[in-house]
Amino acid sequence: MRRVVVTGLGTINPLGNTVESSWNSLINSNSGISKIKNFDVSRLPCKIAGIISDSDINEQIVSLRDQRKIDRFITLGMIAAEEAIKDSGFISQGSNSFRSGVMVGSGIGGLDTIYRNSSILDNHGLRKISPFFIPSSLINLLSGQISIKYNLKGPNSSPVTACATGTHAIGDSFTLIKNNKADLMICGGAEAAVCPLGISGFSAARALCDTFNDFPEKGSRPWDKDRSGFVMGEGAGVLVVEELEHAQKRNAKIYCEIKGYGMSGDAYHITKPSEDGNGGFRAMEMALNESSLNPEDIGYVNAHGTSTPVGDAIELGAVERLFGSNKNLCMSSNKSAIGHLLGAAGAVEAIFSIKSIQTKTLPPTLNLDNPDSTSYINLIPHESISKSINNIISNSFGFGGTNASIVIGV
Repeated sequence: MRRVVVTGLGTINPLGNTVESSWNSLINSNSGISKIKNFDVSRLPCKIAGIISDSDINEQIVSLRDQRKIDRFITLGMIAAEEAIKDSGFISQGSNSFRSGVMVGSGIGGLDTIYRNSSILDNHGLRKISPFFIPSSLINLLSGQISIKYNLKGPNSSPVTACATGTHAIGDSFTLIKNNKADLMICGGAEAAVCPLGISGFSAARALCDTFNDFPEKGSRPWDKDRSGFVMGEGAGVLVVEELEHAQKRNAKIYCEIKGYGMSGDAYHITKPSEDGNGGFRAMEMALNESSLNPEDIGYVNAHGTSTPVGDAIELGAVERLFGSNKNLCMSSNKSAIGHLLGAAGAVEAIFSIKSIQTKTLPPTLNLDNPDSTSYINLIPHESISKSINNIISNSFGFGGTNASIVIGV
């Protein structure tokens, strides 16, 4: 059976524009959530988000000229991909290009580009619409741009599964390599939906936090009694995953192994998870079964943990049900620090999970001042902890009842 390992990591998110800078901020309990200042939010109930400063956009990777031709989610994805591919040391050339592919998705894609071009059409007419409008906003164009820049001629796809996108991209890439459809995949997710239409849409659905506008860093608070909804964030996470012997032959640095992947559907509601947590439970169970590990072999769960009143409790219950015999289990939510990156969340959180194994440090759940339930699971409130772990499960659940879990370990 072909084994799949991770050899490259790249991210840009509200805590930093590299893996190391964002990881160091995360474990030092910093928050990347702030007041929205790049557009008018005076009439919106939610006025906070996890935003990436324009000064953190590396113009040597994506020039200002090119940025004008693509949506921001593609720009962020290209920056994360550059870091991951450089980190892996892989160069696609000759026949190996046909066995090297891309699977980087997005939950929403070029929402701001669609919003702005719609306004242009209404106010100025067809002639003012950019010829780059469609290719700049299509979700699969991020994978397309990466494949063109790095000569990757293998599988080329883009999952679109809402907030589970990033984890599905990693899991589907793992499956392709395991089944000998590719030797190496660039995979992950990117999102840049912090725009007037994005904030308005999620606000209309009553999904966003609107009770901490004056204290943005306090807004995302998974499992806390005072949580009122998620805080949207933007960013990208990209991983290089490849077949073990392929990595060994080129003397690649190996971070960890992807050991299992699970996916499921709730078949319950368009936005709410199934009340019994069965969908998330089955995704985790499937990933665990494929890994051939036991519940007690998992030391940490990187939770979906969005800070919504309903979802957090359901996920916690599903984890308790699956790992009931594992009294040493820890779990935390990175979204407490970076917000919810939607389609990019799972990939960024997988990167942080890998760093947890590598550094023997588990990141905290910020703002967990008053837990709304008692649990034997250590939810790591406020500050990171030191703990040596060998295996982690990372969860992502999305609108439409789509669930994804991966097991990574050494």
